[in-house]
Amino acid sequence: MNTQLTLDQLRSMKLHGMAEAYQALLTLPVQEQPTPDLMIGQLVDAERCYRKEQTTRRHLQRSKIRYPALLEQIHCNTERNLSQQQVLALADCRFIERGENVLITGATGCGKSYFASALGRQACSLGYSTLYMSMNRMMEQLTQVKLDGTYLKWLNKLEKTRLLIIDDFGLQPLDQPTRLALLQILEDRYGKQAAIFTAQLPVAEWHDVIAEPTIADSILDRLLSNGHRIELKGPSLRRKKQGKNM
Repeated sequence: MNTQLTLDQLRSMKLHGMAEAYQALLTLPVQEQPTPDLMIGQLVDAERCYRKEQTTRRHLQRSKIRYPALLEQIHCNTERNLSQQQVLALADCRFIERGENVLITGATGCGKSYFASALGRQACSLGYSTLYMSMNRMMEQLTQVKLDGTYLKWLNKLEKTRLLIIDDFGLQPLDQPTRLALLQILEDRYGKQAAIFTAQLPVAEWHDVIAEPTIADSILDRLLSNGHRIELKGPSLRRKKQGKNM
């Protein structure tokens, strides 16, 4: 049997995971090579794993997630007002399937963005398209797409993204174009896709940040009606880390 021809054909059909596994099996002594049925199973499983890894890599590249965080690295204790049960409730990412939102609030340095990044990476690993951007960056993008005529295309892209992460919400009051765009984004996604918002301000003060009462009511209704609220507490983790390095 021409094994090189088989490898070339697997690669030509873009079965790269299967090709790599087959090549590895060929290096085993004949007496240690699996039977044909076991070999087929191993090759199929190798291809499945390869495709999952490639999908995860693409999602991570496109997500622009801020930190290389993992849920296993999140510290859960009473001082932070964060329990392991809260993290586990979100770890399977079923909240994305249900189109639910996660609102993470707390003082600067308490780990909001890191937690959001960890949830975003978890979503990517489970095959969900994810996009991470700060509120300021969203406002910059909104200005740009309004100028170059790609506003509807931008809205459609956000609507199709399974998990949208908006970091640092409420650092500055929203202007009217941003209010309307945010309302449209949440309306398009309501009950279908999930969002994570992080903010230094408690949720009770978000209405004032949005400023326009009618639009604020509509935005908060879509955010809060199916939202998980997590209020992180405790001292700045950045200061703790700096203290340990001194």
